[in-house]
Parts: sequence; structure tokens; C-alpha cells
Amino acid sequence: MKRFLYTMTVILSLALLSGCSSENKKPRLSMFIGVDISGSFVRGGNFDDSINFLATYIYSHLNGNGSLEVPNVLFVGSIGGAKADEPKTFFPIQTFENKSIEEIKAKLGEIFPKDKLNPFTDYNAFFQQVALTVQKRNLILRPISIVMVSDGIPDVKKDGKTDFRSLDLKPLENLSRNVTVRVLYTNAVVGQNWQTSVKRKRVKVWTQDDEVMTTWKDPKIFLPEISFAEQDKFFAWVHDNVDFGVRAMRVD
Repeated sequence: MKRFLYTMTVILSLALLSGCSSENKKPRLSMFIGVDISGSFVRGGNFDDSINFLATYIYSHLNGNGSLEVPNVLFVGSIGGAKADEPKTFFPIQTFENKSIEEIKAKLGEIFPKDKLNPFTDYNAFFQQVALTVQKRNLILRPISIVMVSDGIPDVKKDGKTDFRSLDLKPLENLSRNVTVRVLYTNAVVGQNWQTSVKRKRVKVWTQDDEVMTTWKDPKIFLPEISFAEQDKFFAWVHDNVDFGVRAMRVD
């Protein structure tokens, strides 16, 4: 009888440990992707490349290729609209799941047609919509990655100069201890302004210049002769240049 009880105790303990292990492996990342379809970005020469990259990036994350983190939720929407503070549709993860890279690319082209440009780039409205979605979906305290393909130039000027201080990250501050805003396809000057001028406390900001971003498809990085699952150089490039682990820096 004692041996039986001991055996049952061991089995139950292992089951509990197995359950905890499975629970720990559940994806926790909340990922939001914003696409700039303003005239300046679409006509700037990097829009098509950004859509191609996003299709590959989304596919890689959804499938966990190269140890990229699989998101628990994914939402994709445009940055800005016809006027200030205009909310836009957020397309959920199911829109892109179980699709090939080409199918995801086609869907992005359908969602963000180049012939229907947003006259107003509104990063603040996008951040507010992210915050509202996190609150409504009860995603508070989970790590949040906000990835935006954009030239990074806000449509607000002060004394004749682009006002980066007008960018408001406050709605994101208390959502999680781990919130990262990544602005891809900027230039060096704009990227530096995002890094040094945008006020923040906890939110981490990472920018990547367009000259670096467009190298993702270089045949020495994305090798044409091997399968996608084996594209280790590309996945390493993503880790180092896009999903880089940023340290928090307070800017007042």
C-alpha cells in the first residue's frame, strides 16, 4: 500500500511539473505592427521593400523560425488616417496564420494599397489604439513589441521644425515593464531624434536606418540556395538589427 501511494505521489508530481512546463512555454508576447502609408513613405522608395520584409518577418515569428519569439497575439494596422486621432482597423493574428510568405505579402498589399494613401501620419493615435487594445484584451503586464515601418517623421511642426517632442508614449508606459517601440526604415537623423527627443520613462525605443533594413535580402544574408527554415544568417540578422534587446533609457 505504501509503495502504491508513493508511486501515485511521484506520478502526480510529474504531471504537475509537466503542466507547469507546458504553461511556461505558452507564448506571452503581444506584437503590434504599424504600417506607414503616407505619401512621403510610399513614394520614398522603401515601401515595397518594407512590405516584403514584413511578410517574411511575420511568417518567421508566427512559425518560431530561428528561435524568433512566437507571439501570443498579433495585430497589424496603419499609422494615421484622413485626419488626426482617427482610429484604424487592427487585423488580428488569424489574418496571417497558416499562410505562406507570399500569401502574407499579398494580404498586406490588400490591406495597405498604395493607391489609397493616408494624408496624416499619426503615431500618437496608433499608440493610443495599441494601449486600448492591450487593456480590452487583458494583455496587461505581458511583454509588448510595437514594430513600425515608417520614415519616422511626425506631421507636427514647431517653429518650422519637425516636433519629435510631440510624440506621446504615455499611453504605453504602464501597460507592461517590457514595452519596446521599434521604428524601421528611418534615416540616421530621424532615428537619433526618436532615441534622444521622444519623452519616456519605461518604454524602450529602437530605430533602424533604411540603408541597413534594405540589406535583409542580400544574398549573403538571405541565401537563395537553401530552404527558409535553414536561413540562419537571416534569422541572426533579424535578432541583431530588428528584435535587438534594448535597454530602457529615460528621456524627460
